[in-house]
Amino acid sequence: MMKGGFEVVHATLDMIQPHHEPIWDLASFGFPTTSTVSSIPRQTVENRCINLERNELSEWVEQITKQLIDDLPAETGTRDHTSLEAADTSMVCEDNFAPSVLGDFRPRKTVRRSVLDGSCGQELQWGNELGNQTDNVCENGGNDRGLSRLDDEQGLSLITLLLECAVAISVDNLGEAHRMLLELTQMASPYALSCAERVVAYFAKSMSSRVINSWLGICSPLINYKSVHCAFQAFNNVSPFIKFAHFTSNQAILEAFHRRDRVHIIDLDIMQGLQWPALFHILATRIEGPPYVRMTGMGSSMELLVETGKQLSNFAKRLGMSFEFHPIAKKFGEIEITMVPVRRGETLAIHWLQHSLYDATGPDWKILRLFEQLAPSVITLVEQDLSHGGSFLDRFVGSLHYYSTMFDSLGAYLPADDPSRHHIEHCLLHKEINNILAIGGPARSGEDKFKHWRNELARNCFLQVPMSNNSMAQAQLILNMFPPAHGYSLVQGDGTLRLGWKDTSLFTASAWTSHAST
Repeated sequence: MMKGGFEVVHATLDMIQPHHEPIWDLASFGFPTTSTVSSIPRQTVENRCINLERNELSEWVEQITKQLIDDLPAETGTRDHTSLEAADTSMVCEDNFAPSVLGDFRPRKTVRRSVLDGSCGQELQWGNELGNQTDNVCENGGNDRGLSRLDDEQGLSLITLLLECAVAISVDNLGEAHRMLLELTQMASPYALSCAERVVAYFAKSMSSRVINSWLGICSPLINYKSVHCAFQAFNNVSPFIKFAHFTSNQAILEAFHRRDRVHIIDLDIMQGLQWPALFHILATRIEGPPYVRMTGMGSSMELLVETGKQLSNFAKRLGMSFEFHPIAKKFGEIEITMVPVRRGETLAIHWLQHSLYDATGPDWKILRLFEQLAPSVITLVEQDLSHGGSFLDRFVGSLHYYSTMFDSLGAYLPADDPSRHHIEHCLLHKEINNILAIGGPARSGEDKFKHWRNELARNCFLQVPMSNNSMAQAQLILNMFPPAHGYSLVQGDGTLRLGWKDTSLFTASAWTSHAST
C-alpha cells in the first residue's frame, strides 16, 4: 500500500543512520536533521532610488531596471530593447498600473501562503506589479544578517552601471561595454559584505566573458564537474531548494510506482545521486515487497557516473533490493532513444531537476522528442522560475532579479565570510549566471530554449498530474527545518508546488504523464 505523506523522509532516517559511508552522510542525502550607452541618465535613476536604503537587493533591482528601461533613448531601440518593451506593453494591467519589467519571469496568480506564516492569514502574491514586494510579506522580525542594504551611493552606482553595461552589450556597443566592465571589476568584489557588490562582481565577470567571446567568436568554457558537484552538495546542506526538489519528486514517483514490480528511473542529470536513497528505502519496505529497480543516470563525466552507480548499488544491496545502474555520459539534448535501455513491462519515470550549470545541452525540442518516444508513466519536473530563452537583455533582466534573490536568501542565513557561502556563490551560482548570459551568443545557434517547459509539455501530448497532498506534506516538512524569519515561502496551486524567498518564486515542481502511457 501507499505510505503516508511523511514516510519518504522519516522512514529513511531510522535505516540510514547505522550505515554511514564516508562519502554520503545524512545531510548529503537531504534528510532532515537537527543539526546602453553613456547617455542614460544615471543621476536621475540614482536620485529616484536614494530613499530605498531599507530595501533588499532583489526588490530594488526590479524597480531600478524598470526605470532604466523607461529612460532609454529612442535611438537604442534595437531588437533587444523592442522585444522587452513589447513584452511590457502586453502585460499592462486593467487599472493602468505599470507592470514589472520581469514579465513572465514570475507567476501571476494570487495564492495563499501555506506553511511558514500560517498564523498571519495574509495572502502571498507572486505577481508582476511593482510595489507589492513588501506589502504581502509578514513581519517576522527575523535575522537580517547578510542582507544587502543599499545604504550608500556606491551600491546604487554599481548596479546602475551594470544595467547600463547590459544595454550597451544588447546594442553591440562592445567598446563602451568593455570600458564599463573595467570600471565594475575594479569596484566590486565577490568577497564584499554587501550582497549587491557580490552580485555585481559575478555578473560583471560573466559579461566580460560575453564581450570577449563576441570579439573572438568562441564560447567553450571548461567545467570542473567535481567542484560543481561539491558546491551543489553544500547548497543542499544550507538551503531548502534542492531538498524541496528531491522529496516532492520522490513522492510523485512513489505514487506512480504503486504496486508495480518492475520500475525504471531515468535521471537526466544524476550528479551524485543524493536524491535516490530516500526513495529506495521506501520502495524496499513496501508491504507488497520491493520492486526490481533499474536506473539510467545521465551526466557529462563517465568517471563520476560510475562512482555514483557504485554508491547507489551498494545502498540498494544493503536494503536487499534488486538494482541495475546504466550510465550515459552525454548531454541530455544529445540522447537518442536507442541509447536508453528501456524494457517491455517496466513502469518508467523520468526526473529532471533543471539548472543552468552547463554551457550547452542541445536544443530543447530534441529533449521533448525523447520524452514523447519514451512515453513515461511520470515525468517529475523541477524548473527554475527563470527564462533561458529570449534576447540577451531579456535574460539579463530576469537573471539579475532571480540571482539577486538567491544571493539575498544566502545572505539571510550565512555570514559574508562563511566558506560554504562563497563556495556556493563562486562554483554554483556564478556558473549559472555565466551560462545564462552566454546562451544565444557565439557558437550557440543550435540552442533553441523553451521559455517554460510546463507549457511545452501541455502542448505536446502530456497530461499534468497534480502534485498530491503528500507531496505538499514533504515540502512542508523540509521548510519546517528553516525558521520563518529566513523568509522561505511555499505555495500550492495549478497542480504545482512553488518554493520561493520572500515574494519571489524560485523553483516550481510539477508532474506529468504521457498520453501513450494512460
